[in-house]
Amino acid sequence: MYDFSYVKPGSVADAAKAMGAEDAKALAGGMTFIPVLKQRLNKPSAVVDLSGLGLSGISVSGNTVTIGAMTTHVTVANSADVKAKIPALADLAGGIGDIQVRHRGTIGGSLANNDPAACYPSAVLALGATIKTNKRSIAADDYFQGMFATALEADEIITAVEFPVPEKAAYEKFRNPASRYAIVGAFVAKTAGGVRVAITGAGQGGVFRHTAAEQALSSNFSEAALANVSHGADGLNEDIHASAEYRAHLIGVTTKRAVAKAR
Repeated sequence: MYDFSYVKPGSVADAAKAMGAEDAKALAGGMTFIPVLKQRLNKPSAVVDLSGLGLSGISVSGNTVTIGAMTTHVTVANSADVKAKIPALADLAGGIGDIQVRHRGTIGGSLANNDPAACYPSAVLALGATIKTNKRSIAADDYFQGMFATALEADEIITAVEFPVPEKAAYEKFRNPASRYAIVGAFVAKTAGGVRVAITGAGQGGVFRHTAAEQALSSNFSEAALANVSHGADGLNEDIHASAEYRAHLIGVTTKRAVAKAR
């Protein structure tokens, strides 16, 4: 690792101030950040530890489930409230990484990092969630801005995520057998505002909405409605795990499977 200063602030305001320093980086669960430091792929001037800010916990108010940014994946997966209100979200969280990752990784850290193959971005985008920060509220459609890119400013910290409860939803992913990252993942949600479908793992720019599937499912929420819906290979990832054409095929497969198990 490179030399850096370590800061553990006691308040969100102090954390935001520390994050305003040039090249400062936040540490949440550290599941991505620590390996990056070990490999010397990042050279921060300061590491700002967010673990002492009290940003964990899950609450329900009416038709909204609010999850604190430092809430771990295993907490979301095991939450009775999440299972009752948005079972698809609990299912998604229970399939992230391995048991060690689920006990350390956080929802806020995943969203701030915005890995193009991460699972949570698809849930946030498909459910039309709102990302709450120390400065403002950001709609999901405005938050994701490309591979590892978000709308967050340098001194902006995610404090919580607000999820509206859908009529039904489901997540399905074709996972890498080693990392459990999504080679392709599809989150389908039937919401009060219409059907939303988000795809992760496939796009070169990260998570995106599958508008053709949304249109087909809006009038008939069933697998049959997707019979003639396809996604082209242009703009999709291509690597040692899957070609762009195979990912295009998997978009169709995972979306249909998600619709079939939505509840």
